[in-house]
Amino acid sequence: MKVQVKNNVNWVGKIDWELRKFHGNEYSTSRGSSYNSYLIEEDKTVLIDTVWSPFAEEYVNNLAAEVDLNKIDYIIANHAEIDHSGALPALLERIPNTPVYCTANGVKSLTGHYHGDWNFQVVKTGDRLDLGDKELIFIEAPMLHWPDSMFCYLSGDNILFSNDAFGQHYASEYIFNDLVDQNELFSECLKYYANILTPFSPLVIKKIEEFLALQLPLDTICTSHGVIWRENPAQIVERYMQWADAYQENQITIVYDTMWNATRVMAERLAEGIGRADPEVNIKLFNIAGSDKNDVVTEVFKSKAVVVGCPTINRGILTSMAGFLEEIKGLSFKNKKAAVFGSYGWSGESTQILAESLQQAGFTVAEEGLKMLWKPSEQGVAECIAHGRKLAEVLA
Repeated sequence: MKVQVKNNVNWVGKIDWELRKFHGNEYSTSRGSSYNSYLIEEDKTVLIDTVWSPFAEEYVNNLAAEVDLNKIDYIIANHAEIDHSGALPALLERIPNTPVYCTANGVKSLTGHYHGDWNFQVVKTGDRLDLGDKELIFIEAPMLHWPDSMFCYLSGDNILFSNDAFGQHYASEYIFNDLVDQNELFSECLKYYANILTPFSPLVIKKIEEFLALQLPLDTICTSHGVIWRENPAQIVERYMQWADAYQENQITIVYDTMWNATRVMAERLAEGIGRADPEVNIKLFNIAGSDKNDVVTEVFKSKAVVVGCPTINRGILTSMAGFLEEIKGLSFKNKKAAVFGSYGWSGESTQILAESLQQAGFTVAEEGLKMLWKPSEQGVAECIAHGRKLAEVLA
């Protein structure tokens, strides 16, 4: 399928309606995704990125139906990850001498993935590629979110091909931001930022400021996943600047796991206490064992504080909670508070483990965790509610 983006620029990617897991099983994609590839046909013909490898043969055949492959003058590889570059080997079997423009780290990554002896052309920020009346300007974007990442900008049409920035895992036949459900769109944008780009927030701010300093007019942002921003593209740039700046809302998220419901009871009564003390705060409650971890991460990203609970098992914590804590440790959240709680039968190490893990993840942890022997009694329930009231103040 070929869709006109603007003038001589067309989308030639692949919509993946059935995708439900991405990055192995690391990212949930309940609304599918797309792999966005773009064809520019000026005096020179340029292909920007390809699609994920399972669709390589389909992609190359579809592309060949739209353009004589031998007339493609240049291939731009903004990013070497397989969902962007997966069809490159199949394409270069057909047009083996076509120059592939990428960063120096892009050469390393593409060679590491495919071991191809390709015609690499290394570019850096400020380099330009003449297309006739227009040109492509390259902008390196290392660690957004791989070392090889870059953007490119098409003059005349004022299009930024933004790679993984400003994208989202969102399948839609409408392609453009102004045609889709806005609540769904921004929900997926926030989830994408929270789970993928949060660790690189300082670089996000720096790169946006660097691009703005170039004073290039911006009419369209062509992302690598999801919809194309053609109506008011500045809105997603503004959102990124907000999200990158230690973002938080008036929300407290409670995340727990439980074996025989003791910790669940504690979680629910803590939530009750917090809500009684501060009716304005938004409280979210998740059993991590049965929840989508990416959705929980998104809620943690939005929160000013998290309250984490787990029973003790074998002098440790449950594996679902351990995995979640490892996940948020890698995301490097900033300016967030935390508290811990848990039930136990005889040893009771879980709260200390939770507190240490959260501290290592960069959270400011309240000194006093709540620990209860066995399932809370009527008095224990009252104590949980009272502790929740206290947490509303401590975590404010």
